Amino acid sequence: MNMVKPEQFGVMVDGKKTSLMDSLKPVKNKDVEGHMRDGFKVNYTLKKPGDHIFYIEPKPYWEPAEDKFIVHYTKVVVNGFGLEEGWDDEVGFKTEIIPLTRPYGLYTGNVFQGLVKVNGKPAPDSEIEVEYYNKDHSLEPEAAPLITQVVKADSNGVFTYAMPRAGWWGFAALNEDEKKIMHNGEEKPIEIGALIWVKTHDMK
Repeated sequence: MNMVKPEQFGVMVDGKKTSLMDSLKPVKNKDVEGHMRDGFKVNYTLKKPGDHIFYIEPKPYWEPAEDKFIVHYTKVVVNGFGLEEGWDDEVGFKTEIIPLTRPYGLYTGNVFQGLVKVNGKPAPDSEIEVEYYNKDHSLEPEAAPLITQVVKADSNGVFTYAMPRAGWWGFAALNEDEKKIMHNGEEKPIEIGALIWVKTHDMK
């Protein structure tokens, strides 16, 4: 899909957030089907040791097929110079996945665990959609359930998933906001997703 300028984009290091909104540059990117889409890019150089949490809050977008608006609060953790501190810090999103497994340095087959929070509190029984970033179409799933897999958080808001292939994996914990947005004269629900990306590597 096309992306408009987000509500916020930045990086958090040592518990301190820095906005990178002024660094965003519009670009055209190919989606997984080869169509050109509007997007943004940024160049950022890590300058200090420690975990860097890059985060983005996009503007809500209307999804007619689901008759609702969607906002996916997204983050990815990048380690800086080998100092493994800060990977489980909270950005403070409305909804967020707090990693219970360090979200980098993972081998294929490793388990990833996360804690789903909404408004700062654990969100029991949340539904989490799991997808593999099949960028080069090397996988040809036979059915839709093999593209988007689903797990549920337990009564404490914790979920677990073992990643069977090397590459990028997206985990999106889905809930509904207590607020609504007007659309064509009607109040429509807002799906809020807490999304985190993690990468696995084959052992060599």
